[in-house]
Amino acid sequence: MTDERETPRGERPEERAVYVISVAAELSGVHPQTLRMYERRGLLTPRRTSGNSRRYSESDIERVRVILELTRQEGISLAGVRLFLELREELERMHRRTEQLERQLLDRLRERGGAIVPLRSLITLSWEREDPP
Repeated sequence: MTDERETPRGERPEERAVYVISVAAELSGVHPQTLRMYERRGLLTPRRTSGNSRRYSESDIERVRVILELTRQEGISLAGVRLFLELREELERMHRRTEQLERQLLDRLRERGGAIVPLRSLITLSWEREDPP
């Protein structure tokens, strides 16, 4: 199933790399050298044209805004930002995988005519009880 917001090439509009570095810098509120430095540090990966020019997407520009917020407002170092972004991306991958597995489980249960009984309806964990153990 494809997302109705996908382009014919299968990418979402915010992932289309259309901005040259000067435009991306202006849109994100930084100097072009800052974008180059973020790329060297592994914080940003713009696409490249056949002539090796950088092209930035809306997603890239939003990522720069997140980097700026974390460094300027939260005082996080670029190394910390990199770790934060990596962990956030891993969490998003895990959420997608969980959703995929849940869909597969539901499909298999439907094929077999089974019903799902939530575990929480059968047990109460010790730390969820109102009276002390």
